[in-house]
Amino acid sequence: MALLLLKSVVVAVFSIFSIAQASDPDILSDFIVPAGSAIDGNLFTFNGTRGIFGSIIEKFKVTKASKAEFPVLDGQSVSLAVLQFPGGGVNPPHTHPRAAELLFVVQGSLEVGFVDTTNKLYTQTLQVGDLFVFPKGLVHYQYNSDWNKSATAVSAFGSANAGTVSLPTTLFATGIDDQILAKSFKSDVATIQKIKAGLSS
Repeated sequence: MALLLLKSVVVAVFSIFSIAQASDPDILSDFIVPAGSAIDGNLFTFNGTRGIFGSIIEKFKVTKASKAEFPVLDGQSVSLAVLQFPGGGVNPPHTHPRAAELLFVVQGSLEVGFVDTTNKLYTQTLQVGDLFVFPKGLVHYQYNSDWNKSATAVSAFGSANAGTVSLPTTLFATGIDDQILAKSFKSDVATIQKIKAGLSS
């Protein structure tokens, strides 16, 4: 009986540890100083978004301020991205496995949507000043349906490293066998190869 109880406790501890590792770690200090960094105001300043507002948008672009670009975010459970859409531009269906996304439209308008785990699609047309939340881990997209105007949005994430899994890239540019994709999409290999060719051009 004691052995069974011990096994149950060990399994429970490992399960909790696994769950805890699926998000940003809690830190035991105010902030984490990246190796070799001076502790001054520069450590807490990110200027990678300077000059992007008001610029000409020719293709969809994401400018990130996550742990990779702004190391002091490590342990802070926050990051940001600026999304710039030309007329007709799209941020294809994707997920963020480690964070919800709060999108704030600052220029133009966007058609947005996400699909929940029951395969229900939720959509909205956003204008300047509108916010929309994409729940953690769910497939979502943004689209600028106005072919004559660009659009810009700022997205905040509840993780210093939200991660992005782009469905077109994940499905068609990672080497999954054409036959498997054709069967999965009830299509044929020639169609799958056309899709793959379109992604690489």
